[in-house]
Amino acid sequence: MAKINTAEVIGNSRFNRFHFGLLAWCFVIILFDGYDLVIYGTVVPILTDEWNLTSVEAGAMGSYGLFGMMFGAIFFGILADRIGRKKVIAISLILFSLFTLLCGFVDTPSMFSTFRFLAGLGLGGVMPNVIALLTDYSPKRMRSMVVSIVLCGYSVGGMLAPILGIVLIPSVGWESIFWFAGIPLLFIPILLKRLPEATSHLIRVNRKEELLNILNRVDPANKCNMEDDILDLEKKDVNIPIIGLFKDSRTFGTLMFWTAYFMCLLMIFGLNTWLPKLMLEAGYALNSSLGFLVVLQGGAIAGTLIIAKLCDRYGFKRMLVPMYALGAISLTLMGMGGNLFWIYILVAVAGACTIGSQNLIQAFVSQYYPAVIRSTALGVASGIGRIGGMLGPILGGFLLSISLPIQLNFIAFAIPGLIAAIALSFVPVKQDYYKSDLSKQRAGMKVETKN
Repeated sequence: MAKINTAEVIGNSRFNRFHFGLLAWCFVIILFDGYDLVIYGTVVPILTDEWNLTSVEAGAMGSYGLFGMMFGAIFFGILADRIGRKKVIAISLILFSLFTLLCGFVDTPSMFSTFRFLAGLGLGGVMPNVIALLTDYSPKRMRSMVVSIVLCGYSVGGMLAPILGIVLIPSVGWESIFWFAGIPLLFIPILLKRLPEATSHLIRVNRKEELLNILNRVDPANKCNMEDDILDLEKKDVNIPIIGLFKDSRTFGTLMFWTAYFMCLLMIFGLNTWLPKLMLEAGYALNSSLGFLVVLQGGAIAGTLIIAKLCDRYGFKRMLVPMYALGAISLTLMGMGGNLFWIYILVAVAGACTIGSQNLIQAFVSQYYPAVIRSTALGVASGIGRIGGMLGPILGGFLLSISLPIQLNFIAFAIPGLIAAIALSFVPVKQDYYKSDLSKQRAGMKVETKN
């Protein structure tokens, strides 16, 4: 009989077919998450003309989805630590795919806004739980890189939206790119079969056989069986998981994470919504302006992968603080103009340092908190961030409505990046919290074998 420490088995495993399958499915989910988030920015110039919207009205309409995301992130994040991450991922995927699809069949701003809010509930719930599930099952030495690769799916989806817009809108109409968002509904039965449930939940509900089967797939050399004992997790924060965010000297770090999320998502969603419009105001054609969205997301992919590698070597905090600051600088320089090549470079850097850094802060948060409250930590931080995300489109619409010089519009979006950098610099990280938690388990709960 053996006593099995699940965190140790997973942390010491080698990347194999199980990990690749999990990574691939999570990548697809996040790809459509990113597509559905950026899709509004692709059509907002057209909807503004077709529905005779003012800039403030268009910005407010874009914020309905983010309003739903705030509630979805908090509610589904907390719920997942109670009923399991896999169920919540499936529910979230159904919500955002179905109601984004339905947006392509409406002809009034009120119905469009309602469906965007309902889609936002699912969009808010899916990413925290995908990240938490990846962190649960990734080998320790490549945990940040696995999470980062999957989060690149967000930027791939973000690039896909304007690309399809350029190809389909002139011939089929703006509705067509919303129809594409319904594809994930076809994946639900497969996902329910393929995705594993979180180990913390399986232990809590005593689904031992399922957990052992998963562990044998994670590490085929481990050979767990029903006679083995599974070492239990700390359960003190399970009933009210949000309390755990403020225990064990985590209060100040939690508040700083919330501030960084709020500011960075204000900047990101403001840009995703208004970058094409800002570039139109600066004199570029619609196709060129949509091209800036593609470059923004392309920079985010490169930035996410590069920063992830550096974070594994130097630590999250040391890399993310200067990246947020550099993103603010690049946005400021964009407002000063220049030749097209120079602007594309600045847009790519802005994508790397804003969206890329935001991707990595989620990996940071997922490892900062213990497994039993991981979804809650990510969900609540994302929910707080979505408040900033809601303000981004509204702020952009207001700034455009008062006809400020284009430079001031970009500076307005750069300031939150500096605030995010300052907030993250104050996160108290004396040691990696997840590694600390794992080392404590190893010290007191070694895998023991009895003959």
